[in-house]
Amino acid sequence: GSVLNHVLMHQTIIGLETIKQFELIDKKPDVLIGCVGGGSNFSGMVYPFMEKKLKGKEDFEVIAVEPKAVPTLTKGEYRYDFADTGKMTPLIKMYTMGYDFIPEPIHAGGLRYHGDSPSLSLLKKLGFLDAVAYLQEETFEAARIFANSEGIIPAPETAHAIKAAVDSALKAKKNNEQKTIVFNFSGHGLLDLAAYKQMQRA
Repeated sequence: GSVLNHVLMHQTIIGLETIKQFELIDKKPDVLIGCVGGGSNFSGMVYPFMEKKLKGKEDFEVIAVEPKAVPTLTKGEYRYDFADTGKMTPLIKMYTMGYDFIPEPIHAGGLRYHGDSPSLSLLKKLGFLDAVAYLQEETFEAARIFANSEGIIPAPETAHAIKAAVDSALKAKKNNEQKTIVFNFSGHGLLDLAAYKQMQRA
């Protein structure tokens, strides 16, 4: 699964491509944002940037976004735990809600995992990234605005990153700052149209 460190390493092609795109336009990000379940898509984008941040060569904000229904990084405990409910994996040190945690049903199924990658958890513990959590309704509203303006329907998971990107942009505007904000559009929502329909009725 996505919580294991080696899976995150395979995903870093996302961040490497993002770095290359920035080189082509001669810019650097001020804020990096991604949604987090186990951590693979978020870390895949962020990790290639982190070397310079860890060495103090560059400073930028890193925001991991999770649902309030599964607030692993924002309210979980940093300790050793099993990566699966069957207790078949070795114990790994991570932020966790507990291997037997059962979250409430949410449409962002990819973010319903009880823990986070050990390397991602360590970066959070050491203060190299921040975490925020949103209600499902907030993320779907951000997704609706994005779909109407960009013509692309985001997955419910991706909607969390979009919500944080919108909030970061509004914060920069309020502070009269110019920020280059990057978020990982991790998936489309064409298979989640029923969820959008249900949320529209709510």
